[in-house]
Amino acid sequence: MLDIALLRRDPDRVRRSAQRRGQDPGFVDRVIELDARKRQTLTAVETLKAEKNALTGAIKVASDRAAEAARLKPQIAELDGRIARDSEALPGFDEAIDKLLSDVPNVLDDSVPDGTGEEQNVVVRTWGTPRSFDFTPKPHWEIGESLGIIDFERAAKLSGSRFSVLRGAGARLSRAIVSFFLDRAAKRGYFELAVPYLVTRETMWSTGHISKFADAMFADGDAFMIPTAEVPLTAYHKNEILAGSALPAQYTAYSACFRKEAGAAGKDTRGLIRQHQFEKVELVWLARPEESFGNLETLTADAGKLLEELELPHRTLLLCSADVGFAAAKTYDLEVWVPSNGAYREISSCSNCTDFQARRSEIRFRREPTAKPEFVHTLNGSGLAVGRTLLAILENGQQADGSVTLPAALEPFAGFTRIAADGSAR
Repeated sequence: MLDIALLRRDPDRVRRSAQRRGQDPGFVDRVIELDARKRQTLTAVETLKAEKNALTGAIKVASDRAAEAARLKPQIAELDGRIARDSEALPGFDEAIDKLLSDVPNVLDDSVPDGTGEEQNVVVRTWGTPRSFDFTPKPHWEIGESLGIIDFERAAKLSGSRFSVLRGAGARLSRAIVSFFLDRAAKRGYFELAVPYLVTRETMWSTGHISKFADAMFADGDAFMIPTAEVPLTAYHKNEILAGSALPAQYTAYSACFRKEAGAAGKDTRGLIRQHQFEKVELVWLARPEESFGNLETLTADAGKLLEELELPHRTLLLCSADVGFAAAKTYDLEVWVPSNGAYREISSCSNCTDFQARRSEIRFRREPTAKPEFVHTLNGSGLAVGRTLLAILENGQQADGSVTLPAALEPFAGFTRIAADGSAR
């Protein structure tokens, strides 16, 4: 939720951000008008109350209080009526303003480049060199099916399209990836939580996941399956005031994630890229406002180091204005090299949401015990998406004989270094 004070103080910045996102900035004038009318009404109420107080004060000092009260009673009654009518109008202004702002995305940071689509995202760094194969590399779904470690057909029988069953070495590899991610998160200062996969509508709204995008979620009434562990991790301190010494707070959680949205029609219909159920290890920060953009660089580096340890070529992109998500002010995407695509594909998205989610969630902190509470800044990123990491390992580590060599960093967690052509862990 945007700060109404920002719209009063710098409406042009909010208009400019909306235009950069390709959205109509007309809401700014509507909100400012409603806010002005609300403040005028508040002023009128206070003025009327002052008039009433003056009249009641005159009664108290009158020599004949009874006569004065009888004389002023009609005026006081009229003032009471006007005060009641104006006071009753005030909640309507708040509701109208909240309704407008509920569908308004966060204000973009000035460092975000302009752009109308993903083609304008800016590559800020690249790591590793894509492997040259002396054979035609297979896509991960063919590798997984030939090794017998991924079963899409039986998954469809169980749940429909865009689901998978991992088998044997595939299931063990997935579990090892999760353990590796959580181990590295702990070493980098993240505190692990095991979170619910069902949350309330209020929790979803508080993190910016219910607006125009609610139809992408699996829900039953007011119970929502989480689309990412960002939701419960960010809202964990909802309606709390934290001590300044507790910041930055860094949390991590492994979870299944559930989304109806499956990308553009006909795109990524096979394999693990886009599924209705997938797994991630999420990284979330609650930060001081003046430190949050530096924290974003650290968060993004934390995710990138995982790919480096896994020896997976990847690149980091700064998203342009049209590609930044609803709650974010600035976002970096990490993309891993996928040989079968001959392209980089997203594996992590790291965002600074500034105080946007914190305002909705009422998460604040005090710099000193007696200081005025301030809103924290929230950050989140995938560290990493498990299924996409698994497919990248299969495709980048595939061998001509049909086997797959695993990154050395996974051996302590997997207990094996390769998947043989017969699907056995070796």
